[in-house]
Amino acid sequence: MRCVTFAKVLLLFAALLFSIPARAEIRIIQSPGGQVGPFLDLFEKVRESGERVVIDGPCLSACTLVLSIVPGERICVTKRAVLGFHAARSIDRRGRFYAEPEASEAVLAAYPGPVRNWISRRGGLTSRLLLLKGHDLAAIYPRCR
Repeated sequence: MRCVTFAKVLLLFAALLFSIPARAEIRIIQSPGGQVGPFLDLFEKVRESGERVVIDGPCLSACTLVLSIVPGERICVTKRAVLGFHAARSIDRRGRFYAEPEASEAVLAAYPGPVRNWISRRGGLTSRLLLLKGHDLAAIYPRCR
């Protein structure tokens, strides 16, 4: 009876082992950004999971924080990928935007060096949206295979 029980456990373990999917990936198809907090939480979970991030479309504003949180070797881009950067800003109770220069400095400092350099060569983070795409983006992050 003991052998039968052990055999059943071994079979159950084997079934579970082979039913575990291969490491998944997170695919960013279109993100306009938004509040920073939820993006930080999401990308922390992605970093901890070991999953790869495929940027396959626009990843704008707060979405670009993925570059600061997920290791660069786990990020790849497709030819449709576009990263959009601008200065940090908040909204007051009346719905008006105002600049957050200290937050902008912190965000810029957190980006990987090649991204920081690309942004700096274009005048830094301002209210104007800077779009990193095409050959410039492929020079920083590998194309997805």
